[in-house]
Amino acid sequence: MVLGAAFGWSIPMAFSAVSESLPLSCWLMFLANILWAVAYDTQYAMVDRDDDLKIGIKSTAILFGENDRLIIGMLQIAVLVLMGAVGWLNGLGWEYYWSLFIAAGLFFWQQKLIFRRERDDCFKAFLNNNYVGLVLFLGLAMGYMA
Repeated sequence: MVLGAAFGWSIPMAFSAVSESLPLSCWLMFLANILWAVAYDTQYAMVDRDDDLKIGIKSTAILFGENDRLIIGMLQIAVLVLMGAVGWLNGLGWEYYWSLFIAAGLFFWQQKLIFRRERDDCFKAFLNNNYVGLVLFLGLAMGYMA
């Protein structure tokens, strides 16, 4: 949560700098960013789960336990729903919604990668979030340019 909030504060800062307001879509995007960060940080924590248990480090992977994949999936769905609402509130076009569809496919791929909770695959899922960010950025950019 702290990681997502720290990264996400750029969203209300940018909104206030550009539009001098903080509309609902700003806060929905901020919340989506926090939830996405919890999801990908949990994937990263799944890589080190055994080591963290040995030395007493707490992580969301440990907190979520056997429900880690389910909770990551729920967070990913929530991100897509929130970002869909952002698109709707801002009147974005099909270009934007295609990016959400592609992001959903990337999230599905990540779920396949983390299914067996193997270190290398969990790390690949974590790294795959770079593509999610790229796709969402391009969708927003194209949606606003259309």
